[in-house]
Amino acid sequence: MNDAAPSDAATPAGADDEAAWLQAARDALARTDAALAARFDRGEAVDRLVADRARAIDGLIRDAWARCVPGAAQLALFAVGGYGRGELFPHSDIDLLVLADEAEQHARRDALACFFALLWDIGLEASHAVRSPAQCTQAAADPTVLTALLESRPLVADIADRSALAASIAPDKVWPARDYFLAKAEEQRQRHERFGDTSDNLEPNLKDGPGGLRDLHTLGWMALRSFGARELDALVGLGHVGADEAAALEREQEALGRLRFGLHLVAGRHEERLRFDYQKTLAARLGYADDARNLGVEQMMQVFYRAAAIVRRVNDRLLQRFEEHFDGTAAPEPLDARFELRRGYLAARDPDWPHGDAAQVFELFATWASRRDARGLHSQTARALAEALDLVPGYAAATPELRGRFMALLRGERPVPTLERMARLGVLGRWIPAFAQVSGRMQFDLFHVYTVDQHTLAVLRNLASFGQPAPEDDRFATAREVWPTLRKPELLLLAGLFHDIAKGRGGDHSEVGAEDAQAFCAAHALPAADTALVVWLVRKHLLMSITVQKQDISDPVVIHRFATQVADRERLDYLYLLTCADIAGTSPKLWNAWKDRLLADLRTFTRLALRQGVEHPVAAIEHIAETRAAVRGLLSTHDIDDDEASTLFLRFPEYSFLRARPDQVAWQALALRDAAPGDVVVAVRSLDAGDHALEVFVHSPDRDGLFAAIVISLDRLGLEIQQARALDGPGGTIFDSFQVLPGDTRQPTSIAAIERRLTEALSGPLERIRPARRTQPRHLRHFRIVPRIQFDDGAEGGQTVLSLVCTDRPGLLADIAHVLRKRHLRVHDARIATFGERAEDVFRISEPDNTALNQDSRDALRDALLSRIDGEVKR
Repeated sequence: MNDAAPSDAATPAGADDEAAWLQAARDALARTDAALAARFDRGEAVDRLVADRARAIDGLIRDAWARCVPGAAQLALFAVGGYGRGELFPHSDIDLLVLADEAEQHARRDALACFFALLWDIGLEASHAVRSPAQCTQAAADPTVLTALLESRPLVADIADRSALAASIAPDKVWPARDYFLAKAEEQRQRHERFGDTSDNLEPNLKDGPGGLRDLHTLGWMALRSFGARELDALVGLGHVGADEAAALEREQEALGRLRFGLHLVAGRHEERLRFDYQKTLAARLGYADDARNLGVEQMMQVFYRAAAIVRRVNDRLLQRFEEHFDGTAAPEPLDARFELRRGYLAARDPDWPHGDAAQVFELFATWASRRDARGLHSQTARALAEALDLVPGYAAATPELRGRFMALLRGERPVPTLERMARLGVLGRWIPAFAQVSGRMQFDLFHVYTVDQHTLAVLRNLASFGQPAPEDDRFATAREVWPTLRKPELLLLAGLFHDIAKGRGGDHSEVGAEDAQAFCAAHALPAADTALVVWLVRKHLLMSITVQKQDISDPVVIHRFATQVADRERLDYLYLLTCADIAGTSPKLWNAWKDRLLADLRTFTRLALRQGVEHPVAAIEHIAETRAAVRGLLSTHDIDDDEASTLFLRFPEYSFLRARPDQVAWQALALRDAAPGDVVVAVRSLDAGDHALEVFVHSPDRDGLFAAIVISLDRLGLEIQQARALDGPGGTIFDSFQVLPGDTRQPTSIAAIERRLTEALSGPLERIRPARRTQPRHLRHFRIVPRIQFDDGAEGGQTVLSLVCTDRPGLLADIAHVLRKRHLRVHDARIATFGERAEDVFRISEPDNTALNQDSRDALRDALLSRIDGEVKR
């Protein structure tokens, strides 16, 4: 044991100058890291850099060992884990194993303590284990420990030590190869699940995320345990990996490794997540520069997303082959002349498939769609498909027969899973080249949490779900009722496929995407009416979401304008479903019951306007009468007769019957039923089954600063305001309504608690209610939006419209309301819209005497708002 190798670093002679040796070692480490960083910046291959760093660390560790551990000690030292693999990134873990029997461990305890302390003093944060061979066997019952030991590399050890360690973890003692494979496959599945089974998030993990370096390492561990192969070339020779697949994995490993090496450098510490804090700096260091279409950071992230997609694709194939190696092949189940099932996987029967014929590629997907029992695509056929991708032409160059086959897939069984499979396997990007351009393309903001291609597939999945039976926790109010009425559902799928396909190409992506859709539909010989519908949907796919989020859909003028743009009920229904799917597919947090109801209401109001004719807007008097009648009907179920209802109506502003829904007015009337004049009335109701989206109603004698006090109180209760309406009631009262969402759905405040605490707050002095102070979330610091404030004359007369665009943050609305209160301004209405990091809020305000703001007041308010917003951002 203890065959110490000479160090590359000079070791001071004599035992008294340890401080000098430590300084020399630290200097050597610093020089090594600086030289490696310079080589990285010159573009040198990462595999050489991480290997050279491991060798440099080997020398320092051996020197420290020689200074502390006597040559006669029966101890062996191994590098394990990634260090054992011979890879050390700038801030990677350094994992060590000391192998010795238990008596020797005890006898050399002081020497080992000296050794590990010396490593820390150098600046090497090494983790270690001290075990005997028998203890290694026991510890390896944990597959994670076994994995680290599998990659052991001797630093100070002889042949006997190496043999003892290998024997302690041999398959006949712990984790036979098949069991190990199954355990690691399950571990990978669970790891992917923790990351939402997608690498396409805003701050992906380069190491542990799906398609990251850990997936590559997992394949290596499986190969090492199963076949004793440490290199991909050995698996190629054994026939388990194709040469093209090995080349693809090596290429993407270099791409991912380069990102990881650079990330460690810019972070200055062990960091595996591509956090916003580092993305722009890393992109600049890697040489990515902004251009007219894409930011440099977006270009860099696209490299990651595409690399991760390829790693996942090849990883799936190899796992299937390893599974076949252990479980063997079963008799195939023929399906037709071309395809069969092998152990449940769809496979081409002919090894020479697809014979240079792109039509057979489309036939494969048609067969796959018809077989719900297929576990997936057989690895051999998946590889043959990958090698045959060049056969698939872009649709513009394809034959009419091939175009017909694609449309048959779109109109056939389970078209959305088919499109997902085609996208994942690279076929869709070949058929529609514009889709390939958005594959892996991210947008550097907080609104779009998926790459464009993954968002598109999420939209298509949402559309497909509308045709399925409703789950118990259905998130969509009426979408499933609308879907069966569609004339041709495939047209909606086409619109979903093309709605964002032009992102990153400059100009308005809706207009450019509409041109793409026009060309696609014409090439596939769609009828003129169908083409016009698809093109219109792509061009106008944002119209409905912008209308509900930025305008007052209870205003007949807004409905009339929207109905005029939509023009007919078929377009309305298609656009409604596309909008629901698009919003819900943008971010898991973006869709909620409040947005669901807004869109459903806009559809209902617009259908009425279209039925009556857009040239004849609904008369206000007629609409108020209809609402009153509907409210009376609802109140009658609570034993409220017409006389009592009429009395309650006297407490309402006439505006309520024009702008509010009948169920909303009835709910507010019930809240006022037992209230005395002068009471503060607070009522809260849930808009969904999970009490996530809430409506808050406040009725109170009016006081200066009341709106601000309500907003600040809701903020302090952890509620995020999505919409606010402030109406003046009879007798100097207010009728304020708020649509809110809990900031933390894991620990929501109960409805009863909200009602009690808000009532208590509003019943006392309002001046004591002040905005809470919060630290700005980390991710918002990287998305600074220059505030824009605009004033316009209000359509209501005597009011001013204040429009504010700035960076969103917790407590923003409360701070704005506080400024308005200090300026003694009245708030009559508010539209709150948030798009990721971007807040776009609109308020109708006036002076205390209900007059519009003059120029001096506007200038003073602008200065006060900018001071508050900028001050909070900088804080």
